[in-house]
Amino acid sequence: MRVLIIGAGQAGVALAAALRAGGHDGPVTLIGAEPVAPYQRPPLTKAYLLGEMPLDRLLLRGADWYGHNGIDLVTGAPVTAIDRAARTVTAGGETFAWDALALTTGAAPRRLPAAIGGALPGLHYVRTLADVDALAPAFVPGARLLVIGGGYIGLEVAAVAAKRGLAVTLIEAAPRILARVACAETADWFRALHRGHGVTIREGMGLTRLTGETRVTGAELADGTQIACDLAVAGIGIVPDTALAAAAGLALDDGIAADAFGRTADPAVWTAGDCASFPHAGGRLRLESVPNAIAMAECVAANILGAMRPYVPEPWFWSDQYDVKLQIAGLGTGATRIVVRDAAPARSHWYYAGDRLIAVDAMNDPRAFMIARRLIAAAKSPPPEAAADPASDLRSFL
Repeated sequence: MRVLIIGAGQAGVALAAALRAGGHDGPVTLIGAEPVAPYQRPPLTKAYLLGEMPLDRLLLRGADWYGHNGIDLVTGAPVTAIDRAARTVTAGGETFAWDALALTTGAAPRRLPAAIGGALPGLHYVRTLADVDALAPAFVPGARLLVIGGGYIGLEVAAVAAKRGLAVTLIEAAPRILARVACAETADWFRALHRGHGVTIREGMGLTRLTGETRVTGAELADGTQIACDLAVAGIGIVPDTALAAAAGLALDDGIAADAFGRTADPAVWTAGDCASFPHAGGRLRLESVPNAIAMAECVAANILGAMRPYVPEPWFWSDQYDVKLQIAGLGTGATRIVVRDAAPARSHWYYAGDRLIAVDAMNDPRAFMIARRLIAAAKSPPPEAAADPASDLRSFL
């Protein structure tokens, strides 16, 4: 069986590795659009942008790993067509045949419209290695940076910039930062952290347009305020990369629609990672995280080989800002109560839906994070009073 994987990111590499680990001895081809070997994305906005991680440490696998494992890695070859009837893919001017196809195409950043300055040089995004390589030379002490968007990407970029000595202003159109992804208590904690490092944060403040003739020199905000800047970074979310799937006639539903096993509408085509949505809790779910990309890809690889095991996610995430590691277990959507566990300098926020624990945000508290992951996976919920008491041993509720 010839397995072809489109998308050489975390999910694509994990899927290829899992196929070999699962005993598949047929051809495996991994096609990536970027002209570099597969690499980690999370460090791009942190250690790599700070200059603390060289490119060779960023790579997911060593240069010889692919050959040693019989994986044909094709880079710099954007896929232009999928022919499901002929079971071929066209990429980089070549045609590749397949028996099973996996789409691990990831996601792409939302972009500002050209009409409001979205095409001006000096506006940056931070999704790819090339994006960050283009941004890094402008990260010089004293430069004025405008960050558009107060999600995790925007906050991580702001943290790196502040550490490098840039003057940082962050604007968020929603009433508060982290509005889509975290509770108000977590937003309050990170707002104070950033302001303590000199970052100006303006919430409930939209962008009217970026200004400048030949490059970004400023911005006009929704309240009419004009601010000057030397560069801007837009971190306004990502969208699943579904263009190939749509052109191939596959069903979409907030991403490439998969069944519980990772199959698309075509049983010979599979999907995993940021681009894929799957059944969950009576609806559909798409997760944007490295752990999900790896776990779903490994499950899909097993299913391509015949296991047919439903994918059951155990969501967890992380973000590094300054000297703080935020670790998140579970999904906080639907929380009716937030319990604060203050074990200074560690701190965690426990999300409850009624009496049921559904998520935890842990700031520099790896112990709380690990216990929370186990509790959520086991569907066990300590009483909120116990979660709030730093002296309580939450392991006793496992």
